[in-house]
Amino acid sequence: MSIPQSGGGPITDHAQMAEYLADGCKPKEDWRIGTEHEKFGYCKDTLKPLPYDGPRSIKAILEGLRDEFGWAPLEEAGNIIGLVKDGANVSLEPGGQLELSGAPLETIHETCDEVNQHLKEVQSVADRIGARFIGLGAAPEWTHEQMPVMPKGRYKLMTDYMGRVGTHGTQMMYRTCTVQVNLDFSSEADMVQKLRVALALQPVATALFANSPFFEGKPNAHKSWRSRVWRSLDDARTGMLPFVFDEGFGFEAWVDYALDVPMYFVYRDGVYIDALGQSFRDFLKGELPALPGETPTLSDWADHLTTIFPEARIKKFIEMRGADGGPWRRLCALPAFWVGLTYDQGALDAAWDLVKGWDAETREALRVAASEQALEAKVGSIHMHDLAREVVSIADAGLKARARPGAGGLVPDETHFLNALKESVETGKVPADELLEHYHGDWNGDLTRVYSEYSY
Repeated sequence: MSIPQSGGGPITDHAQMAEYLADGCKPKEDWRIGTEHEKFGYCKDTLKPLPYDGPRSIKAILEGLRDEFGWAPLEEAGNIIGLVKDGANVSLEPGGQLELSGAPLETIHETCDEVNQHLKEVQSVADRIGARFIGLGAAPEWTHEQMPVMPKGRYKLMTDYMGRVGTHGTQMMYRTCTVQVNLDFSSEADMVQKLRVALALQPVATALFANSPFFEGKPNAHKSWRSRVWRSLDDARTGMLPFVFDEGFGFEAWVDYALDVPMYFVYRDGVYIDALGQSFRDFLKGELPALPGETPTLSDWADHLTTIFPEARIKKFIEMRGADGGPWRRLCALPAFWVGLTYDQGALDAAWDLVKGWDAETREALRVAASEQALEAKVGSIHMHDLAREVVSIADAGLKARARPGAGGLVPDETHFLNALKESVETGKVPADELLEHYHGDWNGDLTRVYSEYSY
């Protein structure tokens, strides 16, 4: 999850909030790719989650990355809770999931190199202390009581609130992992087209990256339990956002939506102030119960935008949020998928043509079916496997048209990063299918085998 935002002055005019989003508009030559991914750490001998503190711990991992690889620490209340270097940051999810938020880079070649370097660094520190990391969409065995709690004020507030507004919120916080990509837009119209395509095709990403068929030690009847968790988290801040497809949607409509999402907190002087369930509209009027008489800054607005969790969202860029965390090579496949679909206008138009006739019910049904059945899902006349084949083909064409070479020009474009998805389309199997085959086959129901065979 996000670190505190900074750099915004007082909000004196309602229009500033839409202008904040519009300031993200960039010419195409300045578009970048930011890849984020989370992974679970565990003790190699006990197979239990890493605690925050101790010789084998999340804190030891962060300190190792700081001391051995030159990352600068971020602290809260005297605890190291993150790292920064070269435009990237390492942060902690509530249950100790380690997240890399990559720097904004020009090509998928660069972002994949960044992912690879980060995982090698983490592996080096983890090996030294007897820890390992694994990429899955949900913790396969661990119970809520076994999960550590990270020393971050934001998470303390959220944990309390999640139990009031949904049934799966703490599962999301402590026992799921995702991979996502952050992408740019050139104008309001470009943002609208990209966000609509992102939301409509997020179920395809959910299906292709489904990698959480186990929970609390057994199969859970879903290929992506992580996606299932998000459906029962908090209706006020999650979902497929039908209003995005309404005529006239733009930055102002997003502001109106975000203003009605209940607040979590206000960040002041290193402290998270409890504003759970309170209204940003009241904040604008100086009537926020948590801070009577105070009005917000643009930094407060930026913080509030990080507490909205739909399947795709906008800040000063678009975040694609529908994929499970997964194996090493799929961490590079997600940016390839979305860059191919959205950074070439021909591909973006083709993707929009594919989905523009769907209604809100169809989009939501695809979301549900993807979490349950992945590529085997069917909604009306739509077969997910056929849809995924077509969407991956569009992404492939988009990357070919983009023609961004790598390896000193030896690799002509970025299409090879789609290979893992092409294999899924060819076989009809996604990571969850492979895991289930092992579980019911050579693992003989022994889920502990997942650690030795699927860790980084």
